[in-house]
This record gives sequence, C-alpha cells and structure tokens, in this order.
Amino acid sequence: MKISIVITLGIVAVIAISVIAILGSSLDQSSQSKIRVAFFPSISHAVPIVGLENGIFENGIGEQIQIETKLFDSGPQVIESIFARSIDVAYVGPGPTINGFLKSHGKDIRILAGAASGGASFIVQPDSGLESIENFDGKRIASPQISNSQDVSLRYYLASNNLKPVEKGGTVFVLNISNPDI
Repeated sequence: MKISIVITLGIVAVIAISVIAILGSSLDQSSQSKIRVAFFPSISHAVPIVGLENGIFENGIGEQIQIETKLFDSGPQVIESIFARSIDVAYVGPGPTINGFLKSHGKDIRILAGAASGGASFIVQPDSGLESIENFDGKRIASPQISNSQDVSLRYYLASNNLKPVEKGGTVFVLNISNPDI
C-alpha cells in the first residue's frame, strides 16, 4: 500500500472521529436512541464506509446510540431526505449541500466539516475519441443527477472550455442518468 493512501486513510479517520465527536456531544442522549447516517455506496464516500466497517463511529458516540445507515444514489436525494427529516447526518457533495443550505435559508442544514475531496472524476471508454475537451463538441456525456457534485463539475468544466450543454444553446448533450445506469 502506498504511503499516501495510508496517510489519506489516517486523515479520513481523524475527520470521521471529529465529526462523530461533534455529533455525539450535540445529541440529547436521553431522547435520541439512534442516529440515521446517509451516504453513497461509492469510493468517494470512503469516510462513512471505513468508519462504519471499523467501528470508529460506534466508538465516537458510544453504544447507547444505534447507528442506522441509509444508502442514496445522489446528493439532491439526500438533501430532500434531510428536509423530510428522514435522516440526521449525511455525507454529501458541495453542490447539493450549498443548494440545500440556500433553499432552506440555512435553517435545515448545518455544515459540520469536509470529509473528503476529489470525488468527481470524468471517465471515458478507451475508444470514445474523447482525448481532449475539443472532442466533446456534439457528444453525449452522462452525469448522475442535475445539481449533484459531478453535474456541477461537468458543467463548470464545459463552461471553462467555452462549451455549453444543449439546453443552454450549446452542442454538448448532458444526460442526467442515475448512477447504476451510467
């Protein structure tokens, strides 16, 4: 295992413990018997996956509070679940977080800490012909959902390179397709 991976996992563990410590101290433990944690089943959500698998969260909040996990496919779904009060804590990207914060005027969302970075990557099939941004003109590009981190990153990348999606008068077809179907 590369040293950078070990260091990254160590930092992730420290951040996870810090977030859980904050949560644990803010809960009214007499009235709260469980905490509902939302995340995605993907490598960009290694923090909750590793934290849950290795018992880091349980150690941080104690045995008296049960951790209930809820899996999601996209950030906007998570934000809607926060608004519906069906989850308590979420690991979600910056795009949906900011949108949710603004939509609720800061009343329904509290940003505790950053837990990871680098979760948005563009991948292409080897024979796609997309070796550079110039080749994106007229192509179809999939993104998991409108306004999630990958969608925001994609649209920013296109705009930074003087390209627009079709709905904005451009030539790039941005298809919002759920993660499992991409």
